[in-house]
Amino acid sequence: MPVDNNKPVSKTKGARRRNQGNEEVLSPPMLRFDSDVDVMPPHMRKRLHDLFGQIEKEFENLYAENLALQERLDTQSDRVEATNREPTSLENTDASDVSFKPKRSGHDIIRQASAASQISQKIKTTYKASTSKFVSSFRNSSLLFSMVRKFEGHRDGIWEVMVSRANHPGQQVLGTASADHTARIWSIQSQQCVLQYLGHQGSVNSIRFHPERELALTASGDRTAHIWGAHVTLPESNKRIGRAISVEDDVDNSEKEDQEAEVVEQAWEAATLRTPSLELTGHTGVVVAADWMMEGNQVITASWDRTAILFDAETGEQVTCLTGHDQELTDVRAHHSQRLVVTSSKDTTFRLWDFRSPSMQVNVCQGHNQPVTSALFAGSDKVVSGSDDRTVKVWDVKNMRSPLAAIRIDSSVNRLAVSSSQSLIAIPHDNRHIRIYDINGNRIGRLPRSNRQGHSKMVTSVAWTEDHPVCNLFSCGFDRKVLGWRINLREKD
Repeated sequence: MPVDNNKPVSKTKGARRRNQGNEEVLSPPMLRFDSDVDVMPPHMRKRLHDLFGQIEKEFENLYAENLALQERLDTQSDRVEATNREPTSLENTDASDVSFKPKRSGHDIIRQASAASQISQKIKTTYKASTSKFVSSFRNSSLLFSMVRKFEGHRDGIWEVMVSRANHPGQQVLGTASADHTARIWSIQSQQCVLQYLGHQGSVNSIRFHPERELALTASGDRTAHIWGAHVTLPESNKRIGRAISVEDDVDNSEKEDQEAEVVEQAWEAATLRTPSLELTGHTGVVVAADWMMEGNQVITASWDRTAILFDAETGEQVTCLTGHDQELTDVRAHHSQRLVVTSSKDTTFRLWDFRSPSMQVNVCQGHNQPVTSALFAGSDKVVSGSDDRTVKVWDVKNMRSPLAAIRIDSSVNRLAVSSSQSLIAIPHDNRHIRIYDINGNRIGRLPRSNRQGHSKMVTSVAWTEDHPVCNLFSCGFDRKVLGWRINLREKD
């Protein structure tokens, strides 16, 4: 039966019409007129698709430029100023500019697509302007963080770096614990190794200095902790003896690192110590860390056997054994002025042990969802914890139900350090970066990392010093190097 093309079609929403195949179909509610002719001719429909395709490509190119810029900033810029970040270009664009309303004529639709193309160009222009300001802020702040010292000589990765608590400002020494089975004492001024400790039979995993005496405490993979004399005679001259190693050397060449270490050791003879003053035994697994209690008359150790042991530092006898963690411990830190200890573990928790009362109390904090790699005291009433879950959290010792601040980052966290004078947190990462935050969780910046300065492998530990006139932060990693940094936030103003 022929179709009557002159019969009007109802305009009611959901009305039905007959096509040439005598089948009833639902007419589109917005594209329907008094004729069976399609309001969108094929060539216009194709043109519209092309225009929207161009808009999509503009956004794809914009995203690609963003990724490329981020990569260049990671390799060429020294730090990130979060407060100087410009809003993204989409945030600068009025939402009404990109809302597309349906039109009844093909001409209007094409005109709207053209307007959308102009908006895309506006977004691109705004993005370029904002990123130019972003790059400018990097250049202006490049002097805030600078590498000023470099210590080389270890033959394997360095697990921890620590600064002594000198009685006279500027007279501190640097201690390092390495997987090469040695611990070393360094002169910060001359960058020389002045003492090597060779008493351990396994990797040396941590080093801590006595709060008052010239003693060092090391923990090792040989299941022991050692107390040994760290008395050294610092060279009078600040000149470095022997071959000076340039900071421009390629840090990725392992063979070159071995050669440089040999040259350094041939240039001067550091004192060697092979026997501890006291050996602390009792663990059945690797001793991953050890620390002095506040007065230095006791020592606390942490092990992969899931326990921490409190020792008498004079006799080596066990005072008490702390149990409760479900997996291996990763670190232990004692409070500098109170009888408090915090242990961190692979069981995703850290525990606060309170020895101030006769009946010891313990507080279990379950604030992370992956192994806690470091937890330490900040000031008198805070704890800062870092984890493989890529977060750092600040806690109040009196109320540890929820963190005071939570810092989310892009890589696993290793052994943290907190500056007591500036309330800054230095965060070493698996991805070779070192980031600086304040105690409230605000981002300060990132230390530079390139072939000329910065670490080329995982950064394992950082340590602040408050008194040295040149360096106030030290870092170490598995590139076998210790770097000294000058963090000068006053230039920021």
